[in-house]
Amino acid sequence: MLSTFWQVWVAVIVLGSMIGCGVLIMYTSRGQRKEETDQTTGHDYDGIQELDNPLPRWWVFMFWATIVFGFGYLGVYGLGNVNGLLTVEVDGEQVAWSSTNQWKAEVQKFDADIAPLYAKYTATPVEELAKDADALQTGQRLFKSNCAVCHGSTAKGAQGFPNLTDNDWLYGGAPENIKHTLTYGRQGAMPAWGGVLGEEGTTDMVNYVRSLSGLKHDAEAAEKAAPKFQQLCMACHGADGKGSQLVGAPNLTDDIWLYGGSSKQIEFTLKHGRNGKMPAHLEILGNNAEAKIHLLTTYVYSLSHQQ
Repeated sequence: MLSTFWQVWVAVIVLGSMIGCGVLIMYTSRGQRKEETDQTTGHDYDGIQELDNPLPRWWVFMFWATIVFGFGYLGVYGLGNVNGLLTVEVDGEQVAWSSTNQWKAEVQKFDADIAPLYAKYTATPVEELAKDADALQTGQRLFKSNCAVCHGSTAKGAQGFPNLTDNDWLYGGAPENIKHTLTYGRQGAMPAWGGVLGEEGTTDMVNYVRSLSGLKHDAEAAEKAAPKFQQLCMACHGADGKGSQLVGAPNLTDDIWLYGGSSKQIEFTLKHGRNGKMPAHLEILGNNAEAKIHLLTTYVYSLSHQQ
């Protein structure tokens, strides 16, 4: 709602401009000739002279019609905080028109129209719905609107954002796991071990982590770090380094790296830790959020289960 000051400000500008235009037309019409003449106003530019003739009557009528239309428009739609005659239906009641109420009415109408389709989709299991081309298309549009900014339009991810098209899942790739992630979000945390390991210990651990996935490494340094890995890292990544979906700890034995597998990137991760957050979308998606999450789950599930 506008404050009193801005309400008066807008009203003065709008009404003053409309009334001023009417006064200007009346004032200029008084001194004009009634009939056409060959006399000029004295203006001569490059051989072109301006005749001292009145404005065409149809032109003047158009000016007046525009002013009348303006007052009619204000009567219908209102001005500032003063409501007009037009109403829209919001929450089952007729309320005064405003751009906000118009938007609410259109959203509610759309939600009412789409509700049966959403209900049909929600009642269908994800594995079965993944075979429905229309459902996947809707899920893809939701993905591009809400998820592509992090995971990319092709869902292949980026540094710090998982690739959703492979079969490597931090928290599990079953429909219920994906739906839980979308609904409630995830908070990943890799603690910083730089202060505990020291410079030399960090270098040794980098070599040990790289050895787990068969990357080039210093075998002697990796061997020295093995006991430290069991002491510090086993709780999350497991004794064999294969990770745990229960806590979202990545598998260190494959060649898939969320933040990169180079020595420098692993060293940074060990020294400073990592904090990754997947936001909860239950509130972000607005109306029909649960149905939208079901469709998003279906689309994400389909990406790694291509037929």
